[in-house]
Amino acid sequence: MSLQDKLQQRADSKCELCASSKDLKVYTVAPETEESENNSILICANCHNQIENSESMDANHWRCLNDSMWSTVPAVQVMAWRLLNRLRSEGWPQDLLDMLYLDEETLSWAKATGEDQNDEDVLKHMDSNGVELLAGDTVVLIKDLNVKGTSMVAKRGTAVRGISLVHDNPEHIEGRVNGQLIVILTKFVKKS
Repeated sequence: MSLQDKLQQRADSKCELCASSKDLKVYTVAPETEESENNSILICANCHNQIENSESMDANHWRCLNDSMWSTVPAVQVMAWRLLNRLRSEGWPQDLLDMLYLDEETLSWAKATGEDQNDEDVLKHMDSNGVELLAGDTVVLIKDLNVKGTSMVAKRGTAVRGISLVHDNPEHIEGRVNGQLIVILTKFVKKS
């Protein structure tokens, strides 16, 4: 019997997080890399996309964790704990975290990826006025900027739509100006 079949049998052919029965796939819970019945869960494509792309997380979708956090499968408990930690700023996930009990081994597995970091530990991108920037925001340049490696000058007042954040540097964002992707210092933009 394949791992997918074993997990489908364990999960009654439903996503172990949201109970959807569409587009199910095996997901190995980090930091584990070996697919096994103990290290993997069965999840739908929607849950998978939101887990892999934090920016696309829909907090209301994850209200399903109210049920799945009580699973007896440690890998499901770990994912529920991590997702609730990602969403704890919403308010209601913190209440669920307060109720959730994980044994020491499962809790150390859950903490292995740093999902429980305090907000102070997470890098925040701030504009020139101290307003937090998020991926997808629109910003306006507050100064003419010479673009390194080109003769282009990004003019003051230019709107840069759909920015992306540079994850390892809170002073840099990326955005398109005149069709060219450039890195911009956050101190030279304001959120619009």
